[in-house]
Amino acid sequence: MTAFSPLLAELFDIASPSAAMDASLQHAIDIKTKPPGSLGVLERVAHRIGRIQQSATPELTRPAMLVFAGDHGIVAAGVSPYPQAVTAQMVLNFLRGGAAINVFCRANGIEMEVINAGVAADFPSHASLVDIPVAPGTRNFLEAPAMTREQLEAALTAGAARVVTHASRGTRMIGFGEMGIGNTSAAACLMQRLTGLPLAACVGRGTGVDDAGLARKTAILERALAAHPVAGDNPDPLDTLATFGGFEIAMMTGAYLAAAKLGLVIVVDGFISTAALLVASRVSPAVLDYCVFAHASDETGHRAMLDTLGAEPLLQLGLRLGEGTGAALAMPLIQAAAAFLREMATFEGAGVSDREAASA
Repeated sequence: MTAFSPLLAELFDIASPSAAMDASLQHAIDIKTKPPGSLGVLERVAHRIGRIQQSATPELTRPAMLVFAGDHGIVAAGVSPYPQAVTAQMVLNFLRGGAAINVFCRANGIEMEVINAGVAADFPSHASLVDIPVAPGTRNFLEAPAMTREQLEAALTAGAARVVTHASRGTRMIGFGEMGIGNTSAAACLMQRLTGLPLAACVGRGTGVDDAGLARKTAILERALAAHPVAGDNPDPLDTLATFGGFEIAMMTGAYLAAAKLGLVIVVDGFISTAALLVASRVSPAVLDYCVFAHASDETGHRAMLDTLGAEPLLQLGLRLGEGTGAALAMPLIQAAAAFLREMATFEGAGVSDREAASA
């Protein structure tokens, strides 16, 4: 793929957080009033947050959830039991506050924003809606690449811009959700092409196809992959995204890159969100150093994709809804990890004897 704009080229250039504080962060964790390692996974999360913020007193202010929505041309081929119109119907449900992600964000004090990345419908103005569609859905990637290069660049730029806006409002922890009938098909193709795993390991039931529907979906996606062959073992991630992705997935990809560039703590949701991260990580591997993985979903392929990324998810709740729900549920745990590192007393400060003092 030809060069992108200077703005995007800069966005793709992400540095990992410095490891200079690693030893002091570990010491700060170890001297808290607890046996070493007794807070388990929270200690690992606290260390990661401290490294991202380069601070032993991290603050995860104004947590935010950005839910991107887009329609997919591949739905016309019969990959989903739900009609395309459900995407728009669910966006309206988000705006009314009635979806699972709304409930979880309200319960956990998370700012929520809905972004129309490319839904085949018009929406009334709403305080929670950012209405910036690239187009009314992607093309059917059985017949042509899902989007043009210009559309891809527009989506990446728009997703990045939303993160910049939230960071300017004080957000230091952010998650990304999605809505789009057909997007498990797009994500499965992205996963297969970028990991080289068998398609059967990547394709799941999505919104709930039965066995016959799963076989039909797999056969359709096999044809789609064959229609867009690549040479070599390292396909270009952005070419792959343009070929199979959705506008919501492309905006999430730009959002991941911007969040890492700005040093935010990124909370990664399920299968679709992780597919966008897979693309972002092939553009700039350092993006992974800013991520905390919320959960392992029940969608086929998610665990394998997490393994590919070297991820250790916090939760396993049998979720496969998307919307950012797993990330919203994990955010309070991540807040707790930051809080113990920031606020928990040390042995010396609390006047409590540690085991070294006991053995002296």
